[in-house]
Amino acid sequence: MAVQITAVVSGSPADRAGICPGEMLMAINHNPIEDILDYQFYITDKKLQVDLQNKDGKGRRITVRKGEYEDLGLEFASYLMDKQHHCKNKCIFCFVDQMPPDMRETLYFKDDDARLSFLFGNYITLTNMKQKDIDRIIKMHISPVNISVHTMDPALRQMMMGNPAAASSLDFLRQLAAAGIKINTQLVLCPGINDGEQLICSLRELGALYPSVESIAAVPVGLTKYREGLFPLRPYTKEEAREVIRIIDTFSDDFFAREGVRLAYPADEFFLKAELPIPDSEYYGEFNQLENGVGLLSLLRQELADEIEDWEDEGFSRRISLATGEAAAAFLREEIAKIQKRFPGLDCTVYGIHNNYFGEYITVAGLVTATDLIDQLKGKDLGEELLIPGVMLRHEQDKFLDDQTIEDVEQALDVPVRTVDNDGTQFLLALLGAEEDSEWE
Repeated sequence: MAVQITAVVSGSPADRAGICPGEMLMAINHNPIEDILDYQFYITDKKLQVDLQNKDGKGRRITVRKGEYEDLGLEFASYLMDKQHHCKNKCIFCFVDQMPPDMRETLYFKDDDARLSFLFGNYITLTNMKQKDIDRIIKMHISPVNISVHTMDPALRQMMMGNPAAASSLDFLRQLAAAGIKINTQLVLCPGINDGEQLICSLRELGALYPSVESIAAVPVGLTKYREGLFPLRPYTKEEAREVIRIIDTFSDDFFAREGVRLAYPADEFFLKAELPIPDSEYYGEFNQLENGVGLLSLLRQELADEIEDWEDEGFSRRISLATGEAAAAFLREEIAKIQKRFPGLDCTVYGIHNNYFGEYITVAGLVTATDLIDQLKGKDLGEELLIPGVMLRHEQDKFLDDQTIEDVEQALDVPVRTVDNDGTQFLLALLGAEEDSEWE
């Protein structure tokens, strides 16, 4: 395989060596280059033998010398250097299959690309990988790899994922673990299918792969109102969510007693569904699964408690509003009430936005749309500013899932809108209307 070079950075090692845009990159130090992982792995040497081919098919080999941490300086048409790998599964819980019609095309693409797992933390299933792909990960010692396991029962995994390779690819997981590749795993739990005794068995088998398996996240299935013709699933009840937490805590307590780490964690959403307190930050160890919604609220609470100690009220007065998903609304009201004890002049109303767009079972902030924000906040006195979690936006396009922008919301609600990341310092600054370099601290 060859990859076309679209540009050469001026003054870079490639530029100094005479590599030209339009040439095809064939190999580096005799290693064929197929994608970004090959490229990044093989350009680390200070002396590179680079094989090139021009548009007429004529090849040449040149020597490139570079600094130890210096980039080679080549650019390509796409970041991955080839096409993104499409998911071949037909999971009974797939969220993409439950999307509303007429949304932007990119939202319907199902990726299952090991390179995105390494580069951006995406989760993969291993079902579209071959032995040569596993061998490459082991050779390059790519870590960590994030894997959607769902169950360690081969037959059940095949059923849940609608792919015969779902059963056999569990062997790839074991190969990676045996080679010392660091792995974060997730289990999307569906009531009555892969919880209960199945969950106990999955935890036990994944625990046996420690320390290569660094963490196990259990996430409740997400269900929209667009499930016509799909596998019959239902959301977790309060009692069922409590049972999931009990199973995971029993396993993790025992594992901690033996290994000094908890290993398995329920997502925050399970605690909210169970109407149980969010655990303290010590419960989550190294917070390995924040991107999976595991420990986000606990970390925010701890950061707020630490941050507010450095602030003093000097006659502060501010009236604002905050919109979030229904799941976290009560938690945020409690945290803001603590802040208001230090800053009595802070008047902040928290609105839990009901998800009409995707359906009543979707309660997380990341799936709140501008449509629902506008419909439910229109005509309300929102104060000086409306705060929203940054996860409501897809930052590559800076749009909500329904393709509307912050400017659309500001115009409809006649209030400035500020996005806030899940960070205690940033959250407190936003509540108090301060900038990052504020001298209030």
